[in-house]
Amino acid sequence: MPASRLLHLESLLRARKLDVTLTSAQPLRQIETASAPTGVSRLDARLEGGLPRGHVSELVGPRSSGRTWTTCAALAAATRRGELAALVDTLDAFDPQSASAFDPDWSYLLWVRGRSLGSLGGGRPRSGRRDDDHPVRRALDRAIKAAALVLSAGGFGLLVVDVAGVPSWAMRELPPATWLRLHRMVEGRDTVCLVMADEPVTRSAGGVSLRAHVPPGGSGCWRGQAPHARLIEGIDLRLSITRARFHPADTQPIVIAGRPA
Repeated sequence: MPASRLLHLESLLRARKLDVTLTSAQPLRQIETASAPTGVSRLDARLEGGLPRGHVSELVGPRSSGRTWTTCAALAAATRRGELAALVDTLDAFDPQSASAFDPDWSYLLWVRGRSLGSLGGGRPRSGRRDDDHPVRRALDRAIKAAALVLSAGGFGLLVVDVAGVPSWAMRELPPATWLRLHRMVEGRDTVCLVMADEPVTRSAGGVSLRAHVPPGGSGCWRGQAPHARLIEGIDLRLSITRARFHPADTQPIVIAGRPA
């Protein structure tokens, strides 16, 4: 009887695709995870299709590292597939004119605009003092609530939460449960939730972490002959991938030559 109950439980776990932690003599099936292509062919090939749906992934890196370029490519790819896409732009940093180069279908994009960091005003709170009414903290709180509202509405193939540029002190003061709530809301949906930030912030168990950085020396594409007269046309982008489960291919970064500068 105990053995039959164990077999029944294992069959239920496998039927619900919850069997990744089971130890059993039965061969482990490859779990099929729906993915959403980013529109960056080399990245999609490495991710075996794209970003995993139903999970929170993150794209981090400093300014001019290619994080915005990659995000715009993913947003445009989603809208061209006829999927609704949403961008929660915490600090109003999105540039539609630059994004137009990716040929998005604007009718499928929801742009939730915040306020620029300069317009918010106010520096870091005094040491040892927590100011819940600080304009930066309020802007971040509004962005998280907007993301939750988008997920609650449903029907979106891609949700990008852009918190890049938000001061590190404000990010550190977010309650620990903030991102866990988004994890739970996106779980089981056909939505990809992508958080763009300066540093690693959050990633659900089935999501991926993408780190964007310019190769040493800032390799780029130049126009012109003489060094003093050349114009830069593009910068090589390097993306590193981290996942919960080790993947041999992730030991080598992806290099995309000559993305627009």
